[in-house]
Amino acid sequence: MNSSGELATERGVLEYERIENTIRITGYRGKDTAVEVPAIMDGCPVTCIGKKAFLSNKMVKQISLPESILRIEDWAFAFCSKLSKILLPYHSMEIGQGIFKDCPALVQIIDEHGDEEDSRTEDISYLLAAVMSQLDAFYLFDFENAGTAEWIFRWDVRMRQLMQTPDAEGFSKMLLCGEEDYGSRENNLDYYMEQRRKAKVRLAMLRLMHDHALDISVRKELEAYLLDHIKGQETEETWLVVLEEHGDDLRYYQFLTGLGGVREDNFQAMMEDLGDRHTEMKAWLMNYYSKNHTKKDAFADFEL
Repeated sequence: MNSSGELATERGVLEYERIENTIRITGYRGKDTAVEVPAIMDGCPVTCIGKKAFLSNKMVKQISLPESILRIEDWAFAFCSKLSKILLPYHSMEIGQGIFKDCPALVQIIDEHGDEEDSRTEDISYLLAAVMSQLDAFYLFDFENAGTAEWIFRWDVRMRQLMQTPDAEGFSKMLLCGEEDYGSRENNLDYYMEQRRKAKVRLAMLRLMHDHALDISVRKELEAYLLDHIKGQETEETWLVVLEEHGDDLRYYQFLTGLGGVREDNFQAMMEDLGDRHTEMKAWLMNYYSKNHTKKDAFADFEL
């Protein structure tokens, strides 16, 4: 016999229905930033996250799902604008369509049984999330095989396909289909191509920063692409992504310097772009430059 009920969380409520001897989560309402779905509710295992259960939640940043989960239905977490991490078991389960549609903050899908101190585990969690957010490759959303040599190979093949796609591809089709408002900046080819290059930069950075089993030849391709778009080049999307999207994140500046993207011919222009913003990062770059590129004290020419 079916029945329904609610379970209180710290700042909200999980709604569910009991179907025979299993539990299906049907909804959530509240203001929790982290929600942990229990393995047992009403004396029965929780096996399903129902259709649109967390749809359009604007507060939740992390969701943990139990080992008992066997099915996630359509749009279960769609349009959760702040959802950045989801913990779940890397085992076979039925996945509906669009479960993470328009979740722009989602960066990690973590194996709840994985070793969080293992760099491989961390890399796979980022790469798996990117399957949905950057690769548009649902066929790689495979918990059982994520991280295997074959899965990594297929991930990198898809990544290289996207990296090698001409920047203008799809623009004419977009105009013909009327996907953007007439006269909007999205209808400008230069803007369209800049956004495509930024997407490639994000993808290349992600793979290089989470480089488990990355082939050396692919690494060189990605590094070359990023260096072709640093500050001072004809187009500067590598620098723009760091500045505009990771302005206060030291990891990205360390990555940029390790790549060789901060040089004598572009350092001053970078300082000018930083201006009065991101003062800690500006100081870090100045210190790096003074130690690695010149005997002159960089602080003599620039003020925070």
